[in-house]
Parts: sequence; structure tokens; C-alpha cells
Amino acid sequence: MDAVTSRARRLVQDLNARTGLDLRLVGPAGHGEVSEAVFVRRPDGRDGVLSRSTAPVGFLRHIGDVLEFARERGAPVPRHELVTEVSEGAVILQERLPGAPPGHVTADVVDAIVAANERLAGVLASRSEVHVPELHLRESGDGWCLHETLDRYDDRSRRLVGWIREVGGASPTHLSGDDLVHLDLVPGNVLLDPAGTRGSVGPVSGIVDWAGLGRGDRRFALLKLRFYCAFLLATRPTGGPSVEPEAIVRLDEILDRQLDPAMLRAYWAHTSLSLVDWALRHGPREHAEHYLDIALSRISS
Repeated sequence: MDAVTSRARRLVQDLNARTGLDLRLVGPAGHGEVSEAVFVRRPDGRDGVLSRSTAPVGFLRHIGDVLEFARERGAPVPRHELVTEVSEGAVILQERLPGAPPGHVTADVVDAIVAANERLAGVLASRSEVHVPELHLRESGDGWCLHETLDRYDDRSRRLVGWIREVGGASPTHLSGDDLVHLDLVPGNVLLDPAGTRGSVGPVSGIVDWAGLGRGDRRFALLKLRFYCAFLLATRPTGGPSVEPEAIVRLDEILDRQLDPAMLRAYWAHTSLSLVDWALRHGPREHAEHYLDIALSRISS
């Protein structure tokens, strides 16, 4: 038994002891970029997805409430059936949606993801209490999006952060809008309808792993998708989805068409800062270099 399976088995046993649910571990979920999600099965045969979180239970229940509200309005998101504390933090038990993440990202897959993202438009119009994400273009965030990291690294990163601050001088400090925004919209957090395995790309059956969400402009999420797909294309990681160059072209066409140039620069600047800062502080240096390449590719536009 590998370490991941062993941890998952202990988690299920802990939850069963506390709740009496009598869940059975099925296996790793194979999707979700943040949480170590596993499939579980109830005694009545219904499947679910179980994931661990370090966030407070109250915050996780708030996320579940927001997702249920959005789900009732047509958003392709899962229902959170249980959020509770266990020995090592908190767990979320959610419904298992059909489909699987794309193994190969094409322009057609991009179109399917963008179409699903459009279903998040306006769903939080009456939920003004939902967090509005900040664009950290003028100063660092609290523990992330740190300008100082880029100031210290090298000439390219200093050029980038100088541009970010310049953009920030003429940009809003927060997102605007009433859309549900997924703050980690990457291929691993998107499920495609099983029809996509039969030679054509099916529609998106679900967007999952909502560890970060906000209220604002849904199109902001496409910037993380654009950067991460370009990163996958450049690095071709073992076990990760492959990406066609045409997928990047399609994303750029969509971003240029849907966003005015000033807003696109602001979103590009924030995403550049977020990913380069994170990679410099937490990842291998080559990852930071790839994200610098991606960020600098459009800073003159």
C-alpha cells in the first residue's frame, strides 16, 4: 500500500468513526489540483469525493453554501454533502460528478471550458457578502503575490514587477462584477463529459476543487488557464495533460476578444505576479523561469 492510499484509508476510517457514514474507499480521484481527493462509496452505492483541507470548517461551509446557490442557478459545480472536522484538519464530502479531466488540451477543449465558465455569469448578483478578489498590482498581498520576491530575483523579474506596478497605477484594485470566479481554473479542475472519450470533445460536466472562489469577473479565471496551459506546453510534465499549441492560440483569441486591453493588462499583471512569486518561493527555479517567459511574452501589448 503506497503512502497516499494509506493516508486516504486512515482519513476514511477517521470520518466513519466520527459520523457512522460507513464509507468505503474506492481509489484516488485523479482530479483536483489542490486537494488529495479520493473516491468513496456509500452503503447505498452512491459515489462521492472526499478531500482534506486545512481551512477552517466555517469557511469551507461558506464555500459549500455559495456553490449550492450557484448550482441552483445552473452552474456546473458539485454539491458539498458534508463538511466536518477530523483528526487532521477538516474534510469535504461532495457528490461525484460524471466525467474526467482532459488528458489532452486542444482548441476544442478550451472552447468547452470557456463555455462552462460562461455559465458562472451573474450567479452571485444577490450575494454581496462573497469575497471580491484583490489585484495586487500596487503592493504585495498578505503572504502571497509578493513584489519583493521579484525585486530580489534577477533583471527579468525586476522588469516584470516594474511593469506590474506601472499597470497598477491605472487599474482597479479589485475585480468587479457579480460572476462566480474560480481562482484555480486549470485542466485538472475541469471534468469533461464521457462523450469526449469517443473521439469528440464533450461538454464540461463539472468544475471542481473550489478551494478558492470569489465574486467578480468570471473571465479573470481564464488567465490562470492561459498561463498554466502554456506552462504545460513548455514543460510537458510526466502524468500531466498534454497541450496543443493551438489551445494557447485559441485562449489568446478569446481573451483579446472578450476583454478590453486595459483590463486584460491588469489581469495579466496580477496572474504574472501570483505565479512567478509562487514559483520562486515554492517551486524549482526552472518553473519560475518558465512562468517569467510566459509573463514577459505580452508585457509590451
